[in-house]
Amino acid sequence: MTTISISALGNFATKNENKNESITLEDKVDSIQKGNQALRNQLLEDYQPFIKKITSKVCNRYINHSMDEFSIGLSAFNEAMDQYRKGQGSRFLTFADMVIRRRVIDYIRKEARQNKYIYLEPEELDEEGRLEDSFAEQKAALDVYEIEKQREVRMFEIEEYEQLLKKFSITFKVLSKNCPKHIDARENAKMIAKLIADDHVLSGYLLEKKQLPIKDLLALVTCSRKTIERNRKYIIAVALIHLGGFNALKSYIQ
Repeated sequence: MTTISISALGNFATKNENKNESITLEDKVDSIQKGNQALRNQLLEDYQPFIKKITSKVCNRYINHSMDEFSIGLSAFNEAMDQYRKGQGSRFLTFADMVIRRRVIDYIRKEARQNKYIYLEPEELDEEGRLEDSFAEQKAALDVYEIEKQREVRMFEIEEYEQLLKKFSITFKVLSKNCPKHIDARENAKMIAKLIADDHVLSGYLLEKKQLPIKDLLALVTCSRKTIERNRKYIIAVALIHLGGFNALKSYIQ
């Protein structure tokens, strides 16, 4: 199977200040519950990739910012900020993950009950001689629609991914220059990126600080600080594909 370099994404599309490291996300949620609306709005903005990732996983398809499912996820994240309690034994992102999943699943079930897809049955056709042609035409139309939808999804993902990269001061042009040349180095960077994406603490640090949690990573991987720093932009870019739920772009990092 032919693999495609992440740097090829550039062909498809024409900083946060560091905060006090002693302030945890849980502390910020506590401040929000005490009335800090500016901080609430900031977290709702910063954690949209996290929200989209969870929502896309539940729906088993790509969810962008214009979809109802994303709005449900965003509302659930906001709800989680109000309901979270520090002493309940879990980190905020773990709690938020659970709330988002529950609300999106409730929405999907509600929609499934309300919306029934009706297909044309043969006996309902008036002209017997047009039965086969009618079904063939319907199938062809659905196939064309599906192809067009996939194309639109890919373009949506590329545009949103490009905007997300800009928040980390990364462009497609910069990314193509910072892609590891050796296969081993590239695979190692992908492994580190996946490690970050799968860990709420590491991914939370990345999204909040806009930088790699190098100190924590060094305790989990065998490569050196120098290696991580040299591939920093590539690692961040790959991690954001996972965190953003960009399913159509994952072929670029396989």
